[in-house]
Amino acid sequence: MRYISTRADSGAASKSFCDILLEGLAPDGGLYLPVSYPHVDADTLERWRAVLAQQGYAGLAAEVLQLFIDDIPAADLREICERAYTAAKFSDPQIVPVTHIGDGPLWLGHLSNGPTAAFKDMAMQLLGELFEYELGRRDDWLTILGATSGDTGSSAEYALRGRARLSVVMLTPAGRMTPFQQAQMFGLDDPNIVNVCVDGVFDDCQDLVKAVNSDAEFKARWHIGAVNSINWARLVAQIVYYVNCWLRMTAGPGEEISFAVPTGNFGNICAGHIARCMGLPIKRLILATNENDVLDEFLHTGVYRVRSAQETLATSSPSMDISKASNFERFIADLFGREGAKVRELFRQVASTGSFDISGTPEFSRIRNQYGFVSGHSHHSDRVATIGRLWREHEVLIDPHTADGVHVAEEFASSGSEPIVVLETALPVKFAETIREATGSLPPQPARFAGIEDSPRRTVEIGNDADELKNLVAATAGAVHNA
Repeated sequence: MRYISTRADSGAASKSFCDILLEGLAPDGGLYLPVSYPHVDADTLERWRAVLAQQGYAGLAAEVLQLFIDDIPAADLREICERAYTAAKFSDPQIVPVTHIGDGPLWLGHLSNGPTAAFKDMAMQLLGELFEYELGRRDDWLTILGATSGDTGSSAEYALRGRARLSVVMLTPAGRMTPFQQAQMFGLDDPNIVNVCVDGVFDDCQDLVKAVNSDAEFKARWHIGAVNSINWARLVAQIVYYVNCWLRMTAGPGEEISFAVPTGNFGNICAGHIARCMGLPIKRLILATNENDVLDEFLHTGVYRVRSAQETLATSSPSMDISKASNFERFIADLFGREGAKVRELFRQVASTGSFDISGTPEFSRIRNQYGFVSGHSHHSDRVATIGRLWREHEVLIDPHTADGVHVAEEFASSGSEPIVVLETALPVKFAETIREATGSLPPQPARFAGIEDSPRRTVEIGNDADELKNLVAATAGAVHNA
């Protein structure tokens, strides 16, 4: 399996999985994708069903990942998966159980049982093991530079803390995360972890990361890598739980289910798109946004229009307060048949004018008909009402982002007969005030988080300035790695 950039022309040189694992963003500013997706037939799916039953989630993960990773021996890859996905880490022997919401068509895929109570743990625990394995093979080190709107940062830091060959510089938008999210990250005192509060919104943080990555000399000098979903390894890990949910929801080949996915950065649902392209029987991919509805607007109009920092709203589902969906470029590359020049042109338009419009193209009509995408959005009142109703009627407690997914899924439930799995994004404890508003009570707090919000906070504050960030990255990497 070889990988190329979304912006590469036909015939461009390809790279191996382990090379792009450590590289993150492609040198041309694009994102890596397989040259072509592997195809999964009915026989393979039934074999995987047996693997899941006999070897659990870790065994399934190894089977799926082998389709994308041919430069790690199969035995080593299986051991990596077995270390990443344990019942001790994920509080459930199934790792990702699926449960019914009442007796209707909606189900919950529980992705948030990991160390930081967020679905990002599903990829980050694997990523930590992959990084350590490959850096050990190469006798090398890596500086992880990332940005988070809420959950990516803590998931990455808990997966990478204490690993000798890795340091982490994680950017957050100052004042935009919940107190619990801040405590999870800012309470860490590991010497290889540095939390940075940026004067701006998440998109500003993401732009700073891309700006540093675009300086090839600096990136090479300080061994800059990525854990954001711009890193292909994040997406390939997420494909596994789509397969897991389909296997748990079906009895045999050909049965279709749909997924409702809360998303702001298009990473989570992009993994579902790839799983569907591989042949997993997914009928619809139901995209749910909050008030920051850039992706919902695109799927309805064909106009992709990013918002400024001033237009990006602070909402009660803060991890989706994103107006530049970095993973969206991967889908656009697929939509236009991997035509690198076209992808470059569209995102050049975004950089210069803030938008592009494909509403009159044949490609736009294929988004729903060929790729199965539909979408909707949710507001604060919707998510509060949804959380309260599910708790009163079914004693099912969900977080605000998952509530966005449930709200939008319910809009589409009557237009099809298939089950819809709503992908949970986090445990309610991370958004206590919204839960109290919706139910009248604070959510239960798992014992492992007792007293977390009382811990001292350790952060560095910077302006929205790439040079200031570079100085911090160099100082951090120099100190941790004696570079």
